[in-house]
Amino acid sequence: MRRIFGVLVVALLATGCSPGGDAPPPEVSPQAATSSASASASAATGLAVDAIDHSDNVRVVANVPLEAPFDGDEAWGTDLAFQGDYAFVGNYAGFTIVDISDPEKPQVVSRTVCEGGQNDISVTGDLLFLSVDYPRDGESCASKEGEEGAAGSWEGVRIFDVSDKKQPKYVTSVRTECGSHTHAVLPGERTVYVYVASSGPVPDSETCPPPHAAMDIIEVPVDAPETARVAARPPVFGERPLAEESEYENPRGCHDVTVYPERKLAAGACFGDGVLMDVSNPLLPRVLQVVQDPNFAVWHSATFNNDGTKLVFSDELGGGVSATCDKATGKQEGANAIYDLTPGNELERRGYFKIPRLQTEDENCVAHNGSLIPVKGKDIMVQGWYQGGVSVWDFTDSENAREIGYFERGPLRPELSLGGSWSAYYYNGFIYSSDITKGLDILEINDPLTDPAKTVKMTELNAQSQRSY
Repeated sequence: MRRIFGVLVVALLATGCSPGGDAPPPEVSPQAATSSASASASAATGLAVDAIDHSDNVRVVANVPLEAPFDGDEAWGTDLAFQGDYAFVGNYAGFTIVDISDPEKPQVVSRTVCEGGQNDISVTGDLLFLSVDYPRDGESCASKEGEEGAAGSWEGVRIFDVSDKKQPKYVTSVRTECGSHTHAVLPGERTVYVYVASSGPVPDSETCPPPHAAMDIIEVPVDAPETARVAARPPVFGERPLAEESEYENPRGCHDVTVYPERKLAAGACFGDGVLMDVSNPLLPRVLQVVQDPNFAVWHSATFNNDGTKLVFSDELGGGVSATCDKATGKQEGANAIYDLTPGNELERRGYFKIPRLQTEDENCVAHNGSLIPVKGKDIMVQGWYQGGVSVWDFTDSENAREIGYFERGPLRPELSLGGSWSAYYYNGFIYSSDITKGLDILEINDPLTDPAKTVKMTELNAQSQRSY
């Protein structure tokens, strides 16, 4: 049995399922529970030290705690997406929809039970997508854990209709090769494309055999999402330069793929590589450049700046379960690498950023999910660092990035060592952080550098599907 946490799975283990298979089972209505959440911070259950630390320019606004049915030992909070007045919070047990029209008083609208690791989440229009990358015995929300590598197991992307936020409706699922650890959505009025990131191959597997050099692209007709299918599987990762003594000798897919359709660009954080792609043809990405970094262990995610002139890659050293924000670990390991992107679409590494606050040996800490804070003429990002908390940092000067604000808690008890901020994103004036064990934190930063962002109003945010502001 496999338990996925962050990128640990994709760094060490990978599973998958071939496309096709049996006809989808009858629709199963996922269990939903509705409750409200107070605006006050939740009790610090599991904290060894009842402490919350933050910079003077960061204010704790509210917390939406994990509650039944998401109160099990492995009901870990994961990624976030936003639309209008709602935040969509992924969880290994399903997903929660939260009304954030008043960030001071967030209200849980529904909790939908649909187990699957890691339930990486995105939303566009009335459609919500969940990534599943460990085996299930079926594709519906009623499925149970499946057998690793077995021909009948299922992994891939589940699709929901969330036009009624109180009663999300399961629509269908699409099996993808080697499952789906994460995904990126290319929105469209008639067709939505979903770029699937997954790791592999798995030796002796019937569902994810070597090589694993391709990327599944799902085509979803907006008016008939139940007909969603894998429309393309381009072999974009098959020709990679092999660095001397590379840990990854063969293509292993990607952990994250970030798309920036307006710039006709995409970036893949792959195993051993950072990949820059041209997505002028959304079904046939073309590799422009592959970069490698001797300081990186696991290429985790990628973020373009708004102008498309920079690209930040992050390294999830230790797979998210290790303490790498300590004095013993280098400042360039488990960090972000900042690349300038030339007019000719050439990546040139300029510098690194890692949080300056040392963490204890009991705190899992490493660079993880984040997004831009929309300030014209500046490159500012907010980012989750697991138990390193939430960091706001400025990389306008690519060679001299610096932290300008932060929020973090004290360490968890050793038996609850997996915790902290999985994702931290800026949306319409506030920072939203999905804490693995504490729920949804809502923060506000008041700083001359970031204050202009409060005038920018977004209608939708999926961090791996970038839009200009």
